[in-house]
Amino acid sequence: MKRICPMILIFVVSAFIAACGAALVENKSVAGKANASNANVAAKPVTAAPSKEDLIANEKKAWTSWKTKDGKFFEDYLTDDAIGMGSKGRSDKAAIVKRISDPTCEVNDFSFAEEQMSTLGPDAALLTYKATQNAKCGGRPLPSTVWAATVLVRSGDKWKAAYHNEVAVIDPKTALVKPGDEKESAKRDTAQTATLDVGTAAMLTQEKEVWEAWKDHDGKKIEDLLAKDVSFINIFGTFFATKADALKDWTSTGCQVKSVRVTDAVGTMLSPTVGILTFKGGANGTCFGRKVGPIWGTSIYVKDGDAWKWTFGMNISAD
Repeated sequence: MKRICPMILIFVVSAFIAACGAALVENKSVAGKANASNANVAAKPVTAAPSKEDLIANEKKAWTSWKTKDGKFFEDYLTDDAIGMGSKGRSDKAAIVKRISDPTCEVNDFSFAEEQMSTLGPDAALLTYKATQNAKCGGRPLPSTVWAATVLVRSGDKWKAAYHNEVAVIDPKTALVKPGDEKESAKRDTAQTATLDVGTAAMLTQEKEVWEAWKDHDGKKIEDLLAKDVSFINIFGTFFATKADALKDWTSTGCQVKSVRVTDAVGTMLSPTVGILTFKGGANGTCFGRKVGPIWGTSIYVKDGDAWKWTFGMNISAD
């Protein structure tokens, strides 16, 4: 994605104009042809981004391949550095393919609803949708309804999945949370500070600002940290489709939190202007009278000038 621009040094020696006139005419002709050729290359249309219907069709193929335990499909559908997220944290491509091929999983049926697509620049797109499934793994039934998100990136003439996560749709009143280990999280946070690459460090700084603003119910600060288009899926499988909806939820007084923490952060750059930050988060406080438990979080950031802006997030309760 980097572009190298060659510099052309043009010089004229007046004493040799007459002697080299013919050569100059020939060179101009060649240069003219080269410029015309370059113009044609520059004018060559970039492969258009697929429609939402195209991407959903591919996503359904992925679910069908899960149903038939076709791990081979995922070898091609996933990018080499694909990330899967779940209650135990991140999974790499090899782990995802292995899970897809799990012989103990039985998938009887599935369907999609409320599909949405948003672009993340010319070479990346985000799909969100609600999936209903009749499936079990290891003899245990899987959640009947989940909100899912998949990030796809352009790879030649294909679009491949770089990230996937699902959150079960549950009743917040019946959800169980596990207390986090604040001391251990603080140790990891301190140890990590000096080892982050530039992109991860920049996104992590913004993520911590978002969490602090949420703690303080500071709607103005949160809004400044967000991109123009925003969507969010919380730990209960509730989908907030707009910036206004997300802000309303985050600034409500239902949560009373004294401190927050964001640790174990890993950044994945999809392009110079799009990045995914996965991390473990937690808070010391309560939401609607219940203690806040640890989560595995995902935030997608897009570059706006020199600043990274939060555009999508998804949290899942950590085991």
